[in-house]
Formats: sequence, structure tokens, C-alpha cells
Amino acid sequence: MKYVENEYAVERDFPKFKAGDTITVHYKIKEGNKERIQQFRGVVLQRRGSGNTETFTVRKMSGTFGVERIFPIASPNIDKIELNKSGKVRRARIFYLRGLQGKKARIKEKRF
Repeated sequence: MKYVENEYAVERDFPKFKAGDTITVHYKIKEGNKERIQQFRGVVLQRRGSGNTETFTVRKMSGTFGVERIFPIASPNIDKIELNKSGKVRRARIFYLRGLQGKKARIKEKRF
């Protein structure tokens, strides 16, 4: 299985991002026979898996509701990923963000 996964793996050049970063995922959506690109901008909660089966979870606020979406990193539907802000967090999985609202849910930006 590993051999087949490695043979058919398509290498993509996405920016390096981790939990706490704010990214915009440009995702291809098919509606009938039309295809359009939809942007999903939010905070990365986690990256899990490795290699071709790696996924990442992005959380955004839509009005007063939190919306989370899991993207496979090797998906052909991902057009591009933009890194908007690099966040300063001390964990690899920041699920505690789900219970916070308002100013408490803000993440400090990492200074370079």
C-alpha cells in the first residue's frame, strides 16, 4: 500500500502552516456542470496524519456559529492555500478555541 501511495502521490507546494495560523483555502466546488472556486478563511485547529493521507482542520466564524471543515492535503480540489497570519500557540491541537468567544478567542500574531 505504501508503495502505491508513494507512486501516485502528487507533490504540491503549499506554504508551511501549523495550528494557530490563519489561512485561506481556495477550494473547487462543482455545482451541476459548473465549477467555481470558493474561499474558506479560518484558523487551523490541527494537522494530523502524514504523507499523502494528511489532513488539516480549519475553523471559521460564520455569524455567531463556528464552522469547521477538514481538508485532505492531497486533495485535487484544493486550488491553493494562502497563509494570512502566523499565530503564536503552544500546542499542536487547539480545540480549546471551540469554547471561547470574542476577545478570548483571539490568537496573538507571531513576530519575526
